[in-house]
Amino acid sequence: MTDLLLRTVRRVGTSGAPADVRIVDGRVTAVAPAGTLDAAGPDTDVVHTGGAWLGPGLVDHHVHFDQWALVRRRVDVSGCASAEATADLLAEVLRTGPVDGVLVGHGYRDGLWPRPARRELIDRAAPRLPAVVISGDLHAVWCNALALERFSAEVGRPLMAGDDGVLREQDAFDVTAALSRVPDAVLDGYVTDAVEAAAARGVTRIVDLEMRFGLDRWTRRVHAGTDGLRVASGVYPDELDDVVARGLRTGDVVPGTRGLLTMGPFKVITDGSLGTRTAATADGEGVLAHAFDDLVAMVRRAVDAGLVPAVHAIGDRANTLALDVFEAVGTRGSIEHAQLLDGTDLERFARLGVVASVQPEHAMDDRDIADRHWAGVTDRAFPFAALERAGATLRLGSDAPVAPLDPWVGMAAAVGRDRGGREPWHPEQRMSALAAWRGSTDGRVSVAVGDVADLVLLPADPLAVATTEPSDLLRSMPVLATAIAGRFTHRSA
Repeated sequence: MTDLLLRTVRRVGTSGAPADVRIVDGRVTAVAPAGTLDAAGPDTDVVHTGGAWLGPGLVDHHVHFDQWALVRRRVDVSGCASAEATADLLAEVLRTGPVDGVLVGHGYRDGLWPRPARRELIDRAAPRLPAVVISGDLHAVWCNALALERFSAEVGRPLMAGDDGVLREQDAFDVTAALSRVPDAVLDGYVTDAVEAAAARGVTRIVDLEMRFGLDRWTRRVHAGTDGLRVASGVYPDELDDVVARGLRTGDVVPGTRGLLTMGPFKVITDGSLGTRTAATADGEGVLAHAFDDLVAMVRRAVDAGLVPAVHAIGDRANTLALDVFEAVGTRGSIEHAQLLDGTDLERFARLGVVASVQPEHAMDDRDIADRHWAGVTDRAFPFAALERAGATLRLGSDAPVAPLDPWVGMAAAVGRDRGGREPWHPEQRMSALAAWRGSTDGRVSVAVGDVADLVLLPADPLAVATTEPSDLLRSMPVLATAIAGRFTHRSA
């Protein structure tokens, strides 16, 4: 392991006085005024930073990494404002080049479309090829007849879509999982590219909540040299028995991966999503995936086996249910999303020790959909400031590919609640810069002696930019370098 000496850095969360930082065997061993530290040995890599800002490496606390790697090669339909425009784009793709196997689009958001999806549109756009368009929130897929036939055979049961050709929730998840089964060498190549892109944005660690348990895939990738991220890999109920049988507990390090891979949380989904209009809300709308007693039994079994629960909840009814489950089991963990909350539930996060794992860019993507479908209650939608005031621990993520795997995008949405020149949406719910920064790291604000040297080097103080500058500047924050245990995974020219 190469030792590292960073000269003349300014540490985020301090006065900004220039300092030298020495790293030995992957840890910060000394911090002293600039110009006063010597290299640890003749092989030390000495980097003159010129006063760049040094902070803890960034963490995306909620990603679907295989999906993110695949989406980067699928047809982006997120800019299409109607079903007709989406179908036209797919037809144009087929006219301009060959497509192997299945035509796959990603990112449709139909909550504001003037007319609903219709299967005949996608049938006409792709008459001789299976075509699937995955919704931006991953909770629905829009299929032509050939795709419904093909994936019914692959998943082993009839997939029944109406005239719209849309499958929702578990049927959609099953189709997405089938689409993800590409040859290992192909997917691993896509993942390697995506890891490099994440490192270039300062990311040193992810919590991978891919729906197909990924610890063995990640082990293979690390052994093959894809080592630019730390990964905690989560598990869903369908594979819980296998993980329990293997004796894996949350936080366990996979041998032979240099500490890069760990067992992640137990993920369970309670309701749908806002975009697909399946989030379970107090007015009775949406769907609940499990009854309370079944959820308690699942979560208790996982906790007894040493797994920390991460519970998906979008609507206020689902969030109340999730908090009730945590209270009944008597365990800590996280609620993933926490998008619409009853005011009486805010204090329960801190009291029960439940982390609010939020994805701030979703608020920007879904603000207009929320105004239509959650009309009258959007003052408690994506309630970042209210959760912060209530003492909840906030962690930030992207839910990639639902939003880009870029922590700067999430931080900007959290502190600004604006994008693209629009007025801020419910600015009273802006998160503080400090909470957004802490939620985008492993909880650290600054870099200190004894820390694992997972680091990011920046041209400006992110806390100052988040506090005093337009949020667009935070979205586009350049990253000079990223390091894991003092090993550079990204350096700009």
